[in-house]
Amino acid sequence: MMIEVLKSKIHCARVTEANLNYMGSITIDEDLLDAANMIAGEKVYIADNNNGERFETYIIKGERGSGKICLNGAAARKVQPDDIIIIMSYALMDFEEAKLFKPSVIFPDPATNKVVK
Repeated sequence: MMIEVLKSKIHCARVTEANLNYMGSITIDEDLLDAANMIAGEKVYIADNNNGERFETYIIKGERGSGKICLNGAAARKVQPDDIIIIMSYALMDFEEAKLFKPSVIFPDPATNKVVK
């Protein structure tokens, strides 16, 4: 049996931009992607702590060290700059493998979105 489990999470990142005139997705600082074990093109679920919105999109790699978290296209209507969001990705795993799996969870600095070590 395969089950879907949390693979990666960026917990409480601050939205830096919302760009309605882009074709869609979320742009995430490459440092955050590396720390959370996420990649460009990966499907992610977004939960906005400020307004309760929940939606899915895919990742675009942002400039390393920029702290950028930008919702693009239609997703830009679901957030405001300075909203706090949770970015989650999931993976399908064998049930027994999932029991031992440990997701990558990071907590960026809430003011700068820099990786906190």
